[in-house]
Amino acid sequence: MPGALINMRVVQAEDIVKSIADALQFVSYYHPADFVQALKEAYRNETSVAAKNALLQLLINSKLSAQAHRPVCQDTGVAHVFFKMGMDVRVLAEQAMPTPSLQSLANIGVARAYKFAGNPLRASMISQPLGARANTGDNTPAIVHIELVEGDCLDITVVAKGGGGDVKARYAMLNPSDSVADWVVSQLPGMGAGWCPPGVLGLGIGGTPEQAMLMAKRALFRAIDIQSLRHKPMTDPVEALRLEVFDRVNALGIGAQGLGGDHTILDVKIEQAPSHAALLPVALMPNCAATRYVNFSLDGSGPATFEKPDPEIWSDIPDALPVAQGRRVNLDTLGKRDVETWKAGELILLSGHLLTARDAAHKRIVDMLARGERLPVSLHNRAIYYVGPVDPIEGEAVGPAGPTTSTRMDKFMPVLLEQTGLLLTVGKAERGPIAIDAIKKHKSAYLVAVGGAAYLVSRAVQSAKVIAFDDLGMEAIYEFVVKDMPVTVAVDARGKSIHWLRQVHD
Repeated sequence: MPGALINMRVVQAEDIVKSIADALQFVSYYHPADFVQALKEAYRNETSVAAKNALLQLLINSKLSAQAHRPVCQDTGVAHVFFKMGMDVRVLAEQAMPTPSLQSLANIGVARAYKFAGNPLRASMISQPLGARANTGDNTPAIVHIELVEGDCLDITVVAKGGGGDVKARYAMLNPSDSVADWVVSQLPGMGAGWCPPGVLGLGIGGTPEQAMLMAKRALFRAIDIQSLRHKPMTDPVEALRLEVFDRVNALGIGAQGLGGDHTILDVKIEQAPSHAALLPVALMPNCAATRYVNFSLDGSGPATFEKPDPEIWSDIPDALPVAQGRRVNLDTLGKRDVETWKAGELILLSGHLLTARDAAHKRIVDMLARGERLPVSLHNRAIYYVGPVDPIEGEAVGPAGPTTSTRMDKFMPVLLEQTGLLLTVGKAERGPIAIDAIKKHKSAYLVAVGGAAYLVSRAVQSAKVIAFDDLGMEAIYEFVVKDMPVTVAVDARGKSIHWLRQVHD
């Protein structure tokens, strides 16, 4: 009946679209203020030299990205939109048009945000997980979750979630008498550093298996407040578990970027739900150093507006890394004997010509070698950087260009080092035994850049051009010319690794 709409709150479809698009742009370059403060506190208290340097790079990157309105990370995330919609809310589109679904509105907003010329964001979504795996080109579809609740409010959480955290998700069905804290702590060493710590751990406890995973992810998108719990009487079992997991995980010594240190996580968040009496589902989901989300409400008065963080939160952070004491290396004259002098943990500043290649390019190279075909570029005595950069804007050689997780390329290392004469690889996180054995055998080295400091890294790139496999988009082979690109020797020619995980296993 027409009169039934009188008491309903009406929200225009275009307001939803614009709010989602604006939110995704906003979170691409502004860290939440509480995250910056927590990162600063970690930096002040960190005792590991390597981890402290990584934390400083993350802070500088946060400041520069906020100033330039450019992404903090080259993995600009899969767009998640959580709708909490009151039953008395009605969404209306323009006249003479059918009202679209919330999924389609989210998709329109995502496409608009990721194709925005002033700050283009990298499209990472593929249309089919099996088969062609073709990139959709605009980062759609959005991952949409809808909860219908009482009332006339439309609350929305927009998230850009990087792949590094999701790939480390964990789930277990525990017995009711099992210790959740013991299980969580046991998972961290095996997760490695590909999720770019320090970040926040989300735990979903109870419900059903699929509920637990969703709760673990949703729990991440709340303000960091773990330290406030230390001054409260500990009567809540959820808060007690948060503190226990926080302290025990940081005591492991994994540290920022897995380099060893005091600050692996900045907070622990928990959501719980009723479950079967015989079951204890538990899910774990980490958020990375590129924490990107915003919560807002629409009341029918127009699209959401977002208040930028107070610039004062970055005022005590430098604009660039201090004059480095690291070894300056010319990639254009580098040879194997030079590499053999490096030691794990040493700071290196790279200058010269640097190739890029990721998963798809590596697969194509190895397939070509197997068929006896000539490669489109010689890899002899060259360095490969594992990166899929964001498209540049005017005045940039390349958009944000931070490293991707190197272990995905481990299986290709023996062939590349043996058959091409490849000298160096650069990425993030630890390497597995296959890669380390190949590096040791061929007197190569593996270097790490800081994951989550993509805009800072891109400032070292003087020029960039695609030289092979341009059909692969961001996974094409580029040639960068870099100047003083900061990296750390993670695995030296003797096979020694700086990473906490490898140290434990070795």
